[in-house]
Amino acid sequence: MVAKTSPPVLSRRALNRATLERQSLLRRATVPAKDMVARLVGLQAQNTRPPYFQLYSRIEGFDPMELSALMDSREVVRIVTLRSTIHTHTADDALTLRPLVQPARERELKVFRHGLTGVDLERLAAVSRTLVEERPRTMKELRDALLIHWPDAEPRALSTAARCLLPLVQVTPRGLWGRGGQVALTTVEHWLGRPSEPAPAPDATVLRYLGAFGPASVKDMQTWAGVTRLREVFERLRPRLVTFRDEHGVELFDLPDAPRPDPDTPAPPRFLPAFDNVLLGHADRTRVIPPAYRNRNCVGNQVYGTVLYDGYFTAIWRLDQTGDTATVTVQTLGELGPAAREEITGEAVRMLAVMSDATVHDVRYAPFVDFGD
Repeated sequence: MVAKTSPPVLSRRALNRATLERQSLLRRATVPAKDMVARLVGLQAQNTRPPYFQLYSRIEGFDPMELSALMDSREVVRIVTLRSTIHTHTADDALTLRPLVQPARERELKVFRHGLTGVDLERLAAVSRTLVEERPRTMKELRDALLIHWPDAEPRALSTAARCLLPLVQVTPRGLWGRGGQVALTTVEHWLGRPSEPAPAPDATVLRYLGAFGPASVKDMQTWAGVTRLREVFERLRPRLVTFRDEHGVELFDLPDAPRPDPDTPAPPRFLPAFDNVLLGHADRTRVIPPAYRNRNCVGNQVYGTVLYDGYFTAIWRLDQTGDTATVTVQTLGELGPAAREEITGEAVRMLAVMSDATVHDVRYAPFVDFGD
């Protein structure tokens, strides 16, 4: 008989370095912005500016106008997908990932079922599609138009149901760099001029997830995607994967040839925007967020930018611009020595040179205090 060997144990630091390497946060990649958006399986984008900062931290020589041009040419779009949140995806991913998570979007309708009494959802989807493909509509415009058909329904439930049932994209100029614009919606098929494609086998998405966020557990991916029942997919893929355990004994899956750097690999400071997926892509987030700092980068619905130092969440930050002066305020969660401050300041100044049109740059430090106070 051959004795079974236990999978190797990966320390929290080993997981940190593996994930940061795949996220191009150990060293910036020299790739086009569109390729990075695809590699990361999308960028979380509740607000318009974070995707630009996500790419700045990952791409050598990134120019915000590159992503803006991709949005303007409809090569990338803003659409509700993973975790029922807005993501910036390539056009190809928008046409395939949305069908993959569509069942989860439809389950959200249960929250609004009382406001949809007597509403035929199939007809609601058809009417909504006609409205937004006639011209892009704001949520208020869509809601008001739907109320004509269902005057007794709860207004917010109608527009939310339309968003759940249809793959709606936010049209430009919303999301363009340096431009403003209210949220106006149309279907992804109408915006891109081609039909949605069949949902890809979940197997392919699992492999892409591991490539960007692995090593990871089944629960990690389910948290990232906002879907359930992926265990059977991982089991089907098991012969193609390698397995590990974390320090708590949780089984982790990974691609055989994926990079897993030495845990002592240096990790330069990085300024991540609110909602960066590296902070949200796992059920167990301690590979990036130390247990002592859990939930310190958010208060209620307010989420702050995050400074990584030595690979871990160390401080929160914000950028303010008044006239020609741009100021980065860094609120530290613990003591930072002179060398750490010098490195973080240097990265902040480099970021301001690219991500701000101000001529005067200032970096300030303060102990952690909720910005909302």
